[in-house]
Amino acid sequence: MPHIVAVDEGTTGVSAIRVDARGRQVERAYTEFRQIYPRPGWVEHDPEEIWRATLGVLRKVIRDPRDVAAIGITNQRETTVVWDRRSGKPVFNAIVWQCRRTAPECEALRKRGLEKVIRKKTGLVCDAYFSATKLRWILQNVRPRGDLCFGTIDSWLLWNLSGGRVHATDATNASRTMLYDIGRRAWDDDLLKIFKVPRSMLPEVRGPADRYGACDPALFGLEIPLVGVAGDQQAALFGQGCTSPGSMKNTYGTGGFLMVNTGRKRRDSKAGLLTTLACGPRGETVFALEGAVFIAGAAIQYLRDSLKIIGNAPEAEVLARSIASTGGVYFIPAFVGLGAPYWDMEARGAIVGLTRGSGRAEIARAALEAIAYQARDMIEAGGVNVRELRVDGGAVANDFLMQFQADLLGARIVRPKTAGATALGAAYLAGIGAGLWRSRSELPLDVDRVFEPAMTRKEADALFAGWRRAVARVLTR
Repeated sequence: MPHIVAVDEGTTGVSAIRVDARGRQVERAYTEFRQIYPRPGWVEHDPEEIWRATLGVLRKVIRDPRDVAAIGITNQRETTVVWDRRSGKPVFNAIVWQCRRTAPECEALRKRGLEKVIRKKTGLVCDAYFSATKLRWILQNVRPRGDLCFGTIDSWLLWNLSGGRVHATDATNASRTMLYDIGRRAWDDDLLKIFKVPRSMLPEVRGPADRYGACDPALFGLEIPLVGVAGDQQAALFGQGCTSPGSMKNTYGTGGFLMVNTGRKRRDSKAGLLTTLACGPRGETVFALEGAVFIAGAAIQYLRDSLKIIGNAPEAEVLARSIASTGGVYFIPAFVGLGAPYWDMEARGAIVGLTRGSGRAEIARAALEAIAYQARDMIEAGGVNVRELRVDGGAVANDFLMQFQADLLGARIVRPKTAGATALGAAYLAGIGAGLWRSRSELPLDVDRVFEPAMTRKEADALFAGWRRAVARVLTR
């Protein structure tokens, strides 16, 4: 029986999964890659290291290429790569979505009164999070010569997998560049002029379940179709079965990403949520609302790698459960600014409310609680009515966090058996594009556990009010 393989290229590592004809994951391989920090607030990746890591995990799950009907791709969005079309070599490191180096340029654009037109065309706020100013920075500061290609990581992987024959992206990734008109579904000349980006650099935009070409036969011994591409959060929404208007999910990965499917009708938020593109039941392009926070699970990595108060991620839950509360300690992980709903690029992290009695356990618990507080921030700002929230990402394995999230929202939290809904979403889009399935409804939704709220609304609201006061102390505007 045919299998589908999907690449999930994330911010800190890349995985590949193999899925059978029933939509069940049967194999997975994963590897991390380096995070490069040239200056405070600057974040880069080595594109060639990402490609090598991707090829490595694919070779682990593709045991017999004759059994693979298609390879799908999902990826960290907004991260920007520029490479030479002739040599295929990147001209600079990839500038990661978390990077804040172009914050001054975004501020200058706002002062010129351009944020309104950017928001109208793209559904995005004018922020260094998105690709356009990163691309402009490379063109201004690296000054590469030659025939250049721009792409987000999906485009870079497609180029390499196809042996340089495919320069393309999908509509969900294009919608995150700040160069794409989400209403007309096209690269926008006005935006290209604002950011001084040559149209010749841009990839062709296709649908999330379209065919993109085939692998170079030198990679796996024969050509394998490349089918289906979506940004990681859109793939996660699809993987979670949120294909009808009003359904929603939150991803707890390096960052935190709330997405609400709004169907064929564009809906704009007046309170900090973004309008973006996502996938309908058959992989067709629909609209969605999204809230994005820059640091979620990365806060736990910070405890491990920088503060060194835990040895591994599960230890944070052990510490959190060892105490009844944080004792008023709040952890604001604004290491690279604050995303939705604040969009304050200059805000910086803080631990608020420390006393002589505060120790490792209080800080660890506060870091976990911060992930849940940020999710409620997005939901309340967007005016979204939530009765059930589907969740995915590495941090959902933490039972303490999931229960605290249910308590804080007063809503059911539905956790799948497979935390990797992002990779599954990419596999399902690839399978639909390859003709194995007709729509998402034919595929399973695996539920591991449902977390019901146990805290009173008064208690939850009091804790959240404390969070809001703590955040106010780091805001700069």
